[in-house]
Amino acid sequence: MVAFEVNIMEQGEMTQKPMQADFPLGPPLLGSTKAQVAGLELLSVDHELLAFAPVNSCVGKSAYEDKLLKSLRAAFPAGEERVDIRMAGHYAPKDHVAGDWVASSGHIAGVFEADLFGIPATGQAVFVRFGRFERYVEGKIAQTIVLLDLPSLMMQSGVWPLSPPMGPSGMAPGPRAQDGIVTRGAGGGDQSLALVEAMIGGLHRFKGESLKAMGMRDFWTENFWWYGPAPIGNFRGHSDYERGHQLPFLTAFPDRVGGNHRARIGEGAYVASTGWPSITATHKGSGWLGLAATNQPITMRVMDFWRREGDRLDENWVMIDLIDLLNQMGLDVFARLKSRNTRPQFLTKSGD
Repeated sequence: MVAFEVNIMEQGEMTQKPMQADFPLGPPLLGSTKAQVAGLELLSVDHELLAFAPVNSCVGKSAYEDKLLKSLRAAFPAGEERVDIRMAGHYAPKDHVAGDWVASSGHIAGVFEADLFGIPATGQAVFVRFGRFERYVEGKIAQTIVLLDLPSLMMQSGVWPLSPPMGPSGMAPGPRAQDGIVTRGAGGGDQSLALVEAMIGGLHRFKGESLKAMGMRDFWTENFWWYGPAPIGNFRGHSDYERGHQLPFLTAFPDRVGGNHRARIGEGAYVASTGWPSITATHKGSGWLGLAATNQPITMRVMDFWRREGDRLDENWVMIDLIDLLNQMGLDVFARLKSRNTRPQFLTKSGD
């Protein structure tokens, strides 16, 4: 539940078209070489990758492998991809190409054995959350959007150069209903989508005064879970969430506007949404992530996964490309990390 404003009617066709068959799986971020090779064969010739900073974007399956998969394989040689949520649906936005999407979320896991994008290896096991959306056209994957919580990896390596989070930032669990791998054509997707859209409409009502104006208690269970990027943390229930994220975020970005969604799909009790970017705003307020206001215009790459429980939302997994966002605010996290010249102690393997 990233707090933003959006004109729902301008976003595109929200109605669900049942997926009649499973989609073949694209390349896992980590796993066996055989699985990655088979997944790469599903990419179209002009496949477009939109990814977290510093990967950002590239075109073609070779570039996908070179810029993303090879780096991850080198850092986590025996790593694996663990999927907690996978769902599919059709989305037809007005400003982007319509298509069938598969959205998934979970963690990559393994021993961190080699530096990744300048983040020093630890020799210890790590879990790093990911979100991914894949758009299928005639059996091929034409576009992949992926976010990886690199700040979480920095924190697990002990080198995160900014303030600690307002909430605990440990590994975000999978759905407590244990039903995140959604069966194709599962009923309830329209109800889930409608609830999320109504909730977003409530966010639109905030005008800088009382948080109660948004009416969030009409849309969320009393003890819902919100799992944010590691530098923000995880929160439970309205008071904890308002204290730890919602109020600091709204203060920092009072003029936020949402839109530009590439996909928003609902299946069963789940809804997944992403944009590139999803939010435009100005960093006008101090305090969020411990930072002073910069008055810089920014955009945010965001992914949301929601789970509905009855007629309320009960869990929300949120990803924001914070490295890209902070760079727009004049803070180069990788440069700051490098200037500290700090490396965690690499554990000696048993028997050495």
